[in-house]
Amino acid sequence: MKSSIKILISAVLLMVAVHTKTIAQQDAMYSQYMFNYLLVNPGYAGSRDVLSMTGMYRRQWINVDGAPNTITFSGDMPLSNEKMGIGLTVFKDKLGVEANTGVYASYAYRVRLTHKGTLSFGANAGFTQYSANLADVNQPNPNDPAFGTNVREFNPNFGFGMFYSTDKFYVSLALPHILNNKLASLEELRSRMKRHYFLGMGYVLGVSPNVKLKPSFLLKMVEGAPLQTDLNLNIWYLDKLGIGGSYRTGDAVVALLEFQATTGLRFGYAYDITTSELARYASGTHEIMVRYEFATLKKKIITPRHF
Repeated sequence: MKSSIKILISAVLLMVAVHTKTIAQQDAMYSQYMFNYLLVNPGYAGSRDVLSMTGMYRRQWINVDGAPNTITFSGDMPLSNEKMGIGLTVFKDKLGVEANTGVYASYAYRVRLTHKGTLSFGANAGFTQYSANLADVNQPNPNDPAFGTNVREFNPNFGFGMFYSTDKFYVSLALPHILNNKLASLEELRSRMKRHYFLGMGYVLGVSPNVKLKPSFLLKMVEGAPLQTDLNLNIWYLDKLGIGGSYRTGDAVVALLEFQATTGLRFGYAYDITTSELARYASGTHEIMVRYEFATLKKKIITPRHF
């Protein structure tokens, strides 16, 4: 019985993606977005003032066959006395027989303002390859043309973003990809990539010499889909251990854990508890983050980087 339910859910997910215009969020979702903003905004490149490399793995909706599975690697660093920043992001986001594999390069021009703030103007460019192994789908009608051909589609794109930050505050506005590319040339696959708009903000509040509160939010706007907001609060102890949680409207509540193991090495973990109807069948979502920063390339880091 449980196996039949899994197959049914997987089939529904695939039918939504293939036979209809997908209006849900198409970009990969991350619960730990606040720890690596380059995934959201190219203007973030170089903002940590050191060479920073991050890997993330997300396994969504455990116990659901064909559920989203995402792996991402990113790196960024400052240039020209921290007046510019460059970055690179590589990802693969898989859902059932579908997958999006992408490579994007980012560039940011950084302007030092008063009050120790920096305003960055960023742009990214790259490509996403959409693939769908439709011929591998087990379905009752072998003559259905929608499942007769495997699809490979190369879609170049570009985007931009602005990122303002101080040691205690940031605000971010980004449109990571502008072109509404058609996912595939087949008539049966009528979906197009929708523009995603991201507005985010975060703040660090010192409660005591050892404890800091770090609230943040991320507002996600996608053409044709409901507005979605991530509300987050982390509690930091001794700038070493962060414990917190998030609420994603209409989707999940999230438990967060972050640990600064050494000056350069940081680990993060998130567990999503689904609040939608899918919670009847899926046990949750795991997300792991590992970051390494080459802080030794600088003589010292004056303040810990909270963003």
